[in-house]
Amino acid sequence: MGIHPLLMGSLGFEIRTKRSWNARDIDIHVPSDPRGWAVPDDKRIHQREQLIALMEKLGFVFTDPHEHEFQRDGIAVEFGGLHSLPEFAGVALEDLEEMEDKGVRYYLPNLEQYLKIYLASSKDSYQAENNNNKDFAKIDYLKEILGKSNE
Repeated sequence: MGIHPLLMGSLGFEIRTKRSWNARDIDIHVPSDPRGWAVPDDKRIHQREQLIALMEKLGFVFTDPHEHEFQRDGIAVEFGGLHSLPEFAGVALEDLEEMEDKGVRYYLPNLEQYLKIYLASSKDSYQAENNNNKDFAKIDYLKEILGKSNE
């Protein structure tokens, strides 16, 4: 589709830390409206219709319009908005590291950026209710390895 997505969530964190965090889904952020959740579900993600068509072509079923979630064989893929990241977590898009694996190019937050993202997420009521506090273990891990235990 001509985009470089941002790999987020536990799977991206596993790649960055080379440690298992029991990823339950794949969180991918793609070009979007920077207003984030303030925008209706069907308008938030740019190229939404093309993304739905691509995922369905890959055998995924569109299961949750609010989360832009797709399912196939027990695998969940959720799409979020890339362009709300600066306001949400204070992470500048131009500071994200571009990665490449088997010809696939994507962005991946570094450890400092992940700390900002997880701290912001821990304050978000939706995430707090739906994340079983697993982000707090990641925050503690990041603070420890980054030497920020007392923050």
